[in-house]
Amino acid sequence: MAMIEMLLRLHQNSFYFFAIILFVIGFHTMLTHNNLIKKIIGMNIMDTSIFLFFVAIGYVRGGRAPILEPGVSHTYINPLPSALILTGIVVAVSVTAYALSLIIKLYQHYGTIDAEEIMRIRGGESL
Repeated sequence: MAMIEMLLRLHQNSFYFFAIILFVIGFHTMLTHNNLIKKIIGMNIMDTSIFLFFVAIGYVRGGRAPILEPGVSHTYINPLPSALILTGIVVAVSVTAYALSLIIKLYQHYGTIDAEEIMRIRGGESL
């Protein structure tokens, strides 16, 4: 009985579980890869997990859009998390575009997008 109850709770909170898994995957990707493109992909996976988490917090089972109707009472969904996520997506896309443009400049200057190789090259340069 306890196992069924645990699986039921996991199913009810699956959005949170998947958000945590995605965040860990993105964080691991950022920490373990030297390729700057892979680091940006990891950062985007982390962004997506945060977006999923906030949308899951704002979700209300059986809720409706907050459009008031006279004489009728419903359970409404809070629109603030959705608005914040739209703003977050715009910021994430902008940061990704800027990071990719910086990687292009790094590649043009150093001839590589490997972070360790760039640090090795920079260590040999005199200022």
